[in-house]
This record gives sequence, structure tokens and C-alpha cells, in this order.
Amino acid sequence: MKAVVLAGFGGLDRLVFKEIPKPEPVEGTVVIKVMAFGVNHAEMHMRRGEWAEAAEVSGIECVGVVDACPGGEFQVGTKVAALMGGLGRTINGSYAAYTRAPASNVAAIESELSWAELAAIPETYATAWTCLFRNLEISRGQTLVLRGATSSFGLAALNMAVNAGAKVIATTRSKERAGKLEALGAERVEIEGTDLSQRILERRELDAVLDLVGNSTLLDSLAMVRRGGRVCLAGWLGGLAPIAEFNPLLQMPSGVHFSFFGSFVFGTPGFPLSDVPLGEIAADVAAGRYQAKPSRVFHFEEIREAHRVMEANEANEANEANGKMVVVID
Repeated sequence: MKAVVLAGFGGLDRLVFKEIPKPEPVEGTVVIKVMAFGVNHAEMHMRRGEWAEAAEVSGIECVGVVDACPGGEFQVGTKVAALMGGLGRTINGSYAAYTRAPASNVAAIESELSWAELAAIPETYATAWTCLFRNLEISRGQTLVLRGATSSFGLAALNMAVNAGAKVIATTRSKERAGKLEALGAERVEIEGTDLSQRILERRELDAVLDLVGNSTLLDSLAMVRRGGRVCLAGWLGGLAPIAEFNPLLQMPSGVHFSFFGSFVFGTPGFPLSDVPLGEIAADVAAGRYQAKPSRVFHFEEIREAHRVMEANEANEANEANGKMVVVID
């Protein structure tokens, strides 16, 4: 089968097309004919050798059709989504015509949406849903600050939080992007910065913060919420550098709940993928309640271009991505 393999770590030229064996069916796994997959920052970091693990074939998520399932968890021909469970990290991922994922990391996602539209959902919306409704326990009428809202993850979280009746204050690095966030239902848009807690009117009154910027803004996020409020760290748009110094005794506000969520736990006993209502999310997308259309769609042969756009967006050199990018396999 055709696949994109990592020929070592480095630049775009490290993504190389190669014929490799199709994965064999194994008990407890699902062989999936890949129809499309989302492009994620994690795969860029893996390509550059900045991640702890990287498989020969990258790609942490996909949508497609069940080709084989020895354990009987899914019928052959079922439309499914797969994410994490080692995909692209410890086992070959979705940058291929076929992939093999643990059955615990596969979910049925029957829908009339196109493959490109479905590919924009799994990793982004499963993670956003878990952060909002499990870690932050967001409910109607609460006020949420969403840091890094113009990322694909941020846009998904904004869609969901607004639809759940929360008041969302969204942040972005560029005021030119404010209109898009307001169109999706943000009550207000603030310019992102490490001093946001000093500028925001609702300081110490906020119910929750979903921080996708990362370590550089975490202490600032903790300073914003009320007693009993919640902060969830779930992204590193500001880079992977650790916090230089964090002393909970001096810097952690009393009575504030802080949690972390990384999607790599999906499929483990405490975080079954079946907990996430992917089918309902797809239905909400189809009904227009979530504006989750992919921002750009690439063909399989254009994988290097997809990574180039993602890198330029990360460096703030251009805003060519403008949301979730996906790749379709013709």
C-alpha cells in the first residue's frame, strides 16, 4: 500500500512516499481503509524530532471504513473514526491507505457528511468535548475564557461552549481574527498576552479557563478564575518550553481547580473513546449547529504542502490554515 513515511527527522523533505505492507488483522485491533485524516501540530513536532515518540508512519487520527476486525467489535464496512492509541507515535498511523488501530480507539461515526468533513471532527472535537464537559464541567450561563481560540481546537471548543449556553471570552494574537470568533458566538474577543489577567474585567470572577496557549500563560490563567473556578491546560500553541518556576504554595490560588488533558489517554480504561458522543457531534455538524467545515482540504500527494502551511501558521508568518486542515485519500 502507499504510505507517507518519516525518512528521519527534519524538514518537509523527511515526508517520503513509499510502498509498505498493508497491516495484517490482529485480535483486539481494527484494520481501517483510510479515507481522510486531519493534520495536527503533534505530527509536525514528530516530524521535527521534538516529540518523545514517532512511528515510521505519522498520523494520529483518521476516518474510514472497517476493512477487518478479528474480534468482532465492528462489522466490516462500518464507517469509523480512529484516534490516538499510539497511532503515529508507537505504531504506524494514518498517513497511509490503510492503518491498524486498537479497537478501544475506534468509534462508529455513521453520517452523510463527506469524508473531508468527517475528518475535521475526531481528534479536535473529542478533545474539546472532554476538556469542556469533563475537566471544566461547563454549564449553561457560566463564563469561560478560551485562550488560543483561532486554532482548530479552539474553534471546536468555541462551537461547543456557545452551543451549551456558556458565555465565551475568546483570545487571539491578531485583532484581524476577532470577527471570525464573534461570528461563532464569542461574547468578546481579547488580544492574547501573558498579562491578560491584569487586563480582563472579570478577573477573579470567571468560572473557567481553557488554556490552549500553554505553559507561558498558565500562571496568568490561574489568576483569573473565582474560588471554585476551573482551569484546564490542553495545548501548547505558545511553544513547548516548560514553566521556569512554579511554586504552588506561592503561585497557586486557593480554591481553584487545575487540570490537564492530553488526548493520548483516549482508549485507556479511564478515558474510553466511547465516552465521547462522536455520532452526536457529527449530527450537530450536519445540522449546522457546529461550524466545523475543514478550512483547507489537501490531496494525499500534497501532504508536504499541508505541513508547510501548518508550520507557517505556527510561526505566525501567515494565516493560511485558518482552522482545521484535512487530507483526503482519493
